[in-house]
Amino acid sequence: MFRTFARFLNPLTNFNPFPGMISPLASVHPNAKIAQDVEIGPFVFIDDDVEIGEGTVIDANATVCAHTRIGRHCHVFPTAIVGAIPQDLKFQGELTYTHIGDYTVLRECSTVHRGTASKGKTVVGSHCLIMAYCHVAHDVVVGNNVIMSNATQLAGEVVVDDYAVIGGGTLVHQFSHIGSHVMIQGGSLVNKDVPPYVMAARQPIQFCGINSVGLSRRGFSKEQIENIQQIYRLIYLSKMNTTQALQKVTEEIPDSEEKDIILRFIQESERGIIKGA
Repeated sequence: MFRTFARFLNPLTNFNPFPGMISPLASVHPNAKIAQDVEIGPFVFIDDDVEIGEGTVIDANATVCAHTRIGRHCHVFPTAIVGAIPQDLKFQGELTYTHIGDYTVLRECSTVHRGTASKGKTVVGSHCLIMAYCHVAHDVVVGNNVIMSNATQLAGEVVVDDYAVIGGGTLVHQFSHIGSHVMIQGGSLVNKDVPPYVMAARQPIQFCGINSVGLSRRGFSKEQIENIQQIYRLIYLSKMNTTQALQKVTEEIPDSEEKDIILRFIQESERGIIKGA
């Protein structure tokens, strides 16, 4: 259930219809839809056409801009900015959105910008941790259970799949695609697609094995992990080109969901995948 506001909350009127939940020093647009138990701290600004789900906490000095949807049980820390207009000169003020899933945390000074006419919205999924000073640019799609460590920067229209872990200070080029269950070393420069289940590191960024520890922690069996290893041995260690390696994988590796995910990712890659060592 949402509540709407007849006027702005501000210190001059001291209007606070839900004492203890919304600070009288917060400013909430009358068209905002805020669930009953949302906590909003002092000096928070919430703009027009914003929806915030139950159990969410918006800490002091955070900003939630127009056309933003924030799910349930999220936590937006002080000075984070959600839904600001994109840093794209092609943006002409068109109606676009920002969507944040459930149980997602946006730490201090993180920024998530709304979409452009290209995709129409920027999406951060559920159960994500976006650490301090991270940036999620226009039209980015971040999946579920993603961790972005401090100062990671995602350029426009990047896609990050579920369970990816991106080390601090990583810079991701626009239109790049980071696969599921990937581990990327901090300080990396990502300018190619990073296929699923791998570890990526060094300069220039390259394949450094599969993320076996992460996969094991997430319940992948030894057989599944070995199957993934066999696929990437053919792709990266066989000295075949990518087309030949994919053909070998198709013919020689037993069918599995992981095989299908890897093949589809590489076949659909527009930027090309990272190189081997």
